[in-house]
Amino acid sequence: MKKFPVWIVSILVISFIVILLTMKHSPFGKKNTSFASNPKNSITRIVFMHGKEELTLENKDGKWILNDRLQTRKSSISYILNVLTEMTIKSPVSPELFDTVIASKNILPVRVRTFEDRNLLSDFLVYKTQSNIYGNIMKTGERAKPFIVYVPGHDSDIGSVFNMNELYWQPYTIFNLLPSEIASVDLINNNDSTNNFRITRTGKAYSLSDGHNTLSGWDSTLVKRYFSYFTFIPFESWASDMSVHEKARIISGRPAFHISVKTAEGAIQNLSLWTRTKSDGSADSDRLYGKTDASDELFIVRYYDIDPVLKKREYFFN
Repeated sequence: MKKFPVWIVSILVISFIVILLTMKHSPFGKKNTSFASNPKNSITRIVFMHGKEELTLENKDGKWILNDRLQTRKSSISYILNVLTEMTIKSPVSPELFDTVIASKNILPVRVRTFEDRNLLSDFLVYKTQSNIYGNIMKTGERAKPFIVYVPGHDSDIGSVFNMNELYWQPYTIFNLLPSEIASVDLINNNDSTNNFRITRTGKAYSLSDGHNTLSGWDSTLVKRYFSYFTFIPFESWASDMSVHEKARIISGRPAFHISVKTAEGAIQNLSLWTRTKSDGSADSDRLYGKTDASDELFIVRYYDIDPVLKKREYFFN
């Protein structure tokens, strides 16, 4: 048996070690598994591309901006940054499984690119799927190996965070008005019309009516305080898992409550609220469906958040 010189053996050993370090000990190779972003300081820009659509999130002077013009929801940014920096491979996906759950269904991936200033940190493809609890199969390129990717310690659907819908990234806010910005509020209670009311502010003077006739004897402190409840009213989430047919059915029905706010500048902000039904058919005592003129989509709002403005008329009479 022919023996190799010691110096050749040494070179082979060193070369093998260098290859291992380059692959970062990944059994699949760094080129196929480089999903997480590793910035020196922080990610400053995230770009999603889906077909001809594109969505950009960018940190400008400490504030994350959506598509160069819209505010973002802090919790959505915190979550995507955590996913992008912490995600790792859960398991490989066989070519047969990829063909079955992705290719055969013609699922178009979301291409994700992250940057630190002008430096590209990561570039990968996300195929959204319900075939696993993490909601995704990812590749570093079209010809690369597919993997299920997750965030260690979190059994959550991270695929859903690669969202092309602008509404997902915006603040979950129904009203955000100071008392001085409100000219009038109309509340219609379709469950009890005797509790309909209108409050109007002219300068520092307020008036309360039943929608037709001006009322007297009300507590001015309570009327003024009512306007302050519109300073911040959030909703919980979008009703994104609801079918188009179900949404249309709810919106076409009569809302339980309707609130119309006229701003000091003359703009009208409308909110309609519908009773939410649980899976067992009973009315949900904790949440309602809501919709404003700003979107055709329904959202879910907690009574806890909206209840301060769903007053009965008797409330203002102490």
